[in-house]
Amino acid sequence: MNGTRDYHQDAFVSFRPNSTDDGMVKGKVLLAYIIEPFLLKKGEKIPNSHTHYHESVLMAQVFLEMGYAVDAISYHNTTFQPKKDYDLFISARTNFEKISKRLNDNCIKIAHLDMAHWLFNNKSAYDRCIAIQNRKGVTLPLKTKLQEFNWAIELADYATILGNRFTLETYKYANKQIFRLSIPTCATYSWFSGKDFKKAKKNFLWFGSSGFVHKGLDVTLDAFAGMPEHHLYVCGPIEKEKEFVQAYYKELYETPNIHTVGWVDVEDSTFEELRNTCVGLIYPSASEGQAGSVVTCMQAGLIPIVSYESGVDIDTNFGLLLPDSTIEEIRKGIIHLSNMPEDQLIAMAKKAWEEARSRYTKEVYAREFKAIIQEILELEKGKK
Repeated sequence: MNGTRDYHQDAFVSFRPNSTDDGMVKGKVLLAYIIEPFLLKKGEKIPNSHTHYHESVLMAQVFLEMGYAVDAISYHNTTFQPKKDYDLFISARTNFEKISKRLNDNCIKIAHLDMAHWLFNNKSAYDRCIAIQNRKGVTLPLKTKLQEFNWAIELADYATILGNRFTLETYKYANKQIFRLSIPTCATYSWFSGKDFKKAKKNFLWFGSSGFVHKGLDVTLDAFAGMPEHHLYVCGPIEKEKEFVQAYYKELYETPNIHTVGWVDVEDSTFEELRNTCVGLIYPSASEGQAGSVVTCMQAGLIPIVSYESGVDIDTNFGLLLPDSTIEEIRKGIIHLSNMPEDQLIAMAKKAWEEARSRYTKEVYAREFKAIIQEILELEKGKK
């Protein structure tokens, strides 16, 4: 602790629905998730650096459209004391326990699970660090991906979850009713007709945020360092992990076929260039909820080569799954894809794009979330 506190943590914002069928507010909702988009000044855009900014806004919009008043706080808020009763409480795992215990007993409590269970997540993170220690002879600190202990799933009445069957299975022990949600991408793209797949077929992208070892940048770099005829473009906040850069400086900056780009906004022209330059995405993450970087790249028409633990459902018609995310598996996946004829690559890329367009959008997220809330309300009504 550095003794300072982000004022966003204590922010409290209230919204009322514009109108309802009978002119009455149907109930009150407490939303504890990402508060920042509710504090933007007029004209400021919702950030594209993470999908959760959009998720939080979409949740609030759904409740307002259903006729509920919404109070929004940060999921980091530890001091919030409710001054009213709530009909529903939905919150990310952090501080779920603390906040839920302060609410009225008849409030329906819903945990929003945006990561695999913390036990699995943290074990996976340490396993990756031990693997790089054995392979590289260096101990790297964990960055951003180590979850705090929490008992959100145990205390929740229901849960929503971002992810695939893997993610869901890490919470199965709690025997709670869990509803799957499809993560919304921050941006969508038109299909490109002029991409040269013959040139692109040996170019690949690693695209992610902090937590490079956890998200498999290390094994990706090691794979491409031994494949000089294939090119890797690395997009992420490289400057934030100095120890990682020190350990992989040669691969990042002195290897001719590896191009370190840095952080890229998904609506920037640089990303447009990369989606035209590369044929696919490499993302061998150890554990996720549902990786926004994967579905964003699918939206951009890139073929995913990813781990099962990335939390994204991958069909062989549009991508490749890495069973164990080893360096050798990554190399085999790269060679397999780059040896395919161009017409097959175009078909796979088109199917990846179509899958993302039909499943991972803000519209789909809002529709799925509304249906889940309606089902929960019906289940609760049936208990009375």
